[in-house]
Amino acid sequence: MGFDITTLWKAPEVNPVNRKARSIPGLNPLNLYGRVFFFSWFGFFVAFWSWYAFPPLLSETIAKDLGLSKTDVANSNIVSLCATLLVRLIAGPSCDRFGPRYTFVGCLLAGAIPTALAGAVTNIQGLLALRFFIGILGGSFVPCQVWSTGFFDKNIVGTANALTGGFGNAGGGITYFFMPAIFESLVRTQHLSAHVAWRITFIVPFIVITATGIAMLLLCPDTPTGKWSERHLAIKNNITSHVITGVAVDITDRTTEKQGSSPGLDGKPDKTSGKSNDYYTTDKPGAGDDGEAQITQQHVLDIACGEIVQKPSFKEALPVILSLQTLVMCGTYFCSFGAELAINSILGSYYIKNFEDLGQSGSGRWAAMFGLLNIFFRPAGGFISDMIYRYTGVWGKKFWIHGVAIVTGAFLITIGMIDPHSKATMMALIAGMAFFLEAGNGANFSLVPHVHPHANGIVSGCTGAAGNLGGVIFAILFRTEKTDYARTFWIIGVMTIGINLALSWIKPIPKGQVGGR
Repeated sequence: MGFDITTLWKAPEVNPVNRKARSIPGLNPLNLYGRVFFFSWFGFFVAFWSWYAFPPLLSETIAKDLGLSKTDVANSNIVSLCATLLVRLIAGPSCDRFGPRYTFVGCLLAGAIPTALAGAVTNIQGLLALRFFIGILGGSFVPCQVWSTGFFDKNIVGTANALTGGFGNAGGGITYFFMPAIFESLVRTQHLSAHVAWRITFIVPFIVITATGIAMLLLCPDTPTGKWSERHLAIKNNITSHVITGVAVDITDRTTEKQGSSPGLDGKPDKTSGKSNDYYTTDKPGAGDDGEAQITQQHVLDIACGEIVQKPSFKEALPVILSLQTLVMCGTYFCSFGAELAINSILGSYYIKNFEDLGQSGSGRWAAMFGLLNIFFRPAGGFISDMIYRYTGVWGKKFWIHGVAIVTGAFLITIGMIDPHSKATMMALIAGMAFFLEAGNGANFSLVPHVHPHANGIVSGCTGAAGNLGGVIFAILFRTEKTDYARTFWIIGVMTIGINLALSWIKPIPKGQVGGR
């Protein structure tokens, strides 16, 4: 069945057990699911804007004012990524324990404070300290994805996560327009010196971030069923109200049972009750009148036993962190998002090196396009992943991730080998690389919700942190090679292809996992 455009604004059909939406009312912020979708992407958008607010002004204006060398600039970029890596590792378990909404708001407000203090920087030491704490904002990606996963069902979660992540990542492109525009406005219309203007510029993202965080607290819930602390009880009540006959369900501690150990989980008739799994909740009068989807007993048990997020303990978290499936998510995101972060930081400088006539403003605008393409390319990766999933299951999602990564590597190697000095060639290659790179990011977090769904925050945190680790390592490579950007592109391409080929043989979800299929 084709795409129904009315799903963009009408109240979505929901899964009757977990209350997750089966479509995305992205144009209807008055609807609960549309509102959470909006704040998921917009919260990460403003966080990414402020997180990357320094690079557009750093190379010339701020560097001149503070007397920074190129090494100082590179070190400040690396410090910012290191902070985000640590925060993402913490944000994952925090989402599972306190809920993604509170974790999201905490990241935004904690990162807003150092953003407002940018004007107090007077030397490289102060800049490094400030960018470290502003890096907290980058950690907001984890609750963004976990929150989105909690509101959208498996048929559409890949698209939802890709849209929220892609729209949010676009903040890294918008900042190349916003920050220079605000700065130049203060210099030209308010007649401020460059020394003062760049410092005041950072007050704008501070105001927007703070307002967004407060709005999240006031206008949005933790989960589709209400409070985070009551999520188990709410789903248990939903199961009861939608009739599961002959099966006793304990939803609080069934996350690690082997496949087939629960009655009827293998899709065969339930030997305990003698009932078939083809048992729909719509046998009650009026069922489905509120947009609820039809759901089988097998599906109900699947959700109840395997997809309820558990409070993390070290004993339970360690096997999740060390599993091969989590390693796959980390390795692939290390390559895709890591490359995006590192390239986003140097692309303007690469353009200036090869095309001196562009200047700071021109190179910045062209570099911004790389980030802005996330609006289209990252969602495309998730959308295609969901389409593949309908026909192939989770294996299709996994091979899509590796496929786009290998093509990305080929583009990176090509750029590095020819080092284009033709604008048309350079921009075409960067755009082609951006599609597969950013689609890979979307594809990655389309598969994440299927891997250890009872520990979604932990898996999301590890995966997100791995992306930042990739950003740090690739940024160090760029610093080591200094202005030989082409050589670093070539190296990153080889690493991307090698890592993805090495991980391609691992199963997408653990053997015997309940839920997430």
